[in-house]
Parts: sequence; structure tokens; C-alpha cells
Amino acid sequence: MTAVSPAPATLAPLLVLVSKGDREAFGRLYDLTASRLFAVVRSVLPRSDLAEEALQEAFVRIWQKAGLYDQAQAQPMAWLAAIARNQAIDLRRRASERPTADLDDAAEAQAPVMPEAEFALELKHLRECLSGLPEDRQDMVLLAYYRGWSREELAAQYRRPVTTIKTLLRRSLIALRECLDGR
Repeated sequence: MTAVSPAPATLAPLLVLVSKGDREAFGRLYDLTASRLFAVVRSVLPRSDLAEEALQEAFVRIWQKAGLYDQAQAQPMAWLAAIARNQAIDLRRRASERPTADLDDAAEAQAPVMPEAEFALELKHLRECLSGLPEDRQDMVLLAYYRGWSREELAAQYRRPVTTIKTLLRRSLIALRECLDGR
């Protein structure tokens, strides 16, 4: 089930109140938009720990910048989503500048423990399934889910509409799941 965006008529007055420092309005704004904004952030940052950090930073930014919101320029949800997406992109850039060892340690700490032989077999099977996809879709899947590229970045790279990229990724994931389940 997809989340329904709150009506602009609900969000715009909340942003006005938030710009005046109204904490209760900020809590209500958070309750109405957090899940939707988390989805925006996750499209840029597949790792949930980084996505949660970006969402938190986005809400701090929303608190600080609510007075800059102009209803004539953008719908409230679009304005909020732009802030969240920008925070996610900034965090991804900062994370990519960290030494690789730090990221490897963090990933290792979160990874489930699997015997090395079993892991090697799983990885071999994943590679086999991935090689069954057309080459451009292999690259898209790796860029999206291993490197964290957004759909918009992939669209620019492959010179295709974002909706086409979403469809290709979805079909690729379905094919991978079917291949992996069919062992």
C-alpha cells in the first residue's frame, strides 16, 4: 500500500506555524510527512542507517528554513521532498569521502554472520543470476543497489526517462528474485 501525500491545505499552514517556532506544529508536520520523506531519502541512500541520519538532518533543515517556504513557488510536499533529497545526496557525498575502511567496518558490523563457504556460494549464484540480465541492466542494478545511485542519476547516465529506469530496475529485480528462488 502506498502512502497518500497529505493535502497542501494541511501542510502549508503547518509550515507557517513551524516558521514561528511552533513545536507542536512541527511534530504534526513530522507525523504527516516522515514516512513519505523517508522513502525519498531511501531512493538515494539504500543503507537504512544513513537514510535515517539524512531524514533527521532534513527535519532539522525544515525547522530552520520553514520561513523560506513560498506556497506560490512549490507545493509543500514538493518543497519538503526537495530538502530531504538534497540532504540525502549531501550525506551520500560525505560518506563517499570517508576512508573506505570506515565504511567497510560499518558494513561488516551490520552484516549477518555467514560461514565463508556459504557466502561464496551465495555470491557465485548471485553473479550467475546477474549475468542473465542484459549488460546495461546489470550495470543499472549495480549502480542503484551497490553504489546508491538515484533513479534520476541513472536516467541521466543512460539517457532514458526516470520512469523507464524505474521499470527496468523493477523488472531486473523480479528476474533476479526468480533466478535466486529457482536454485
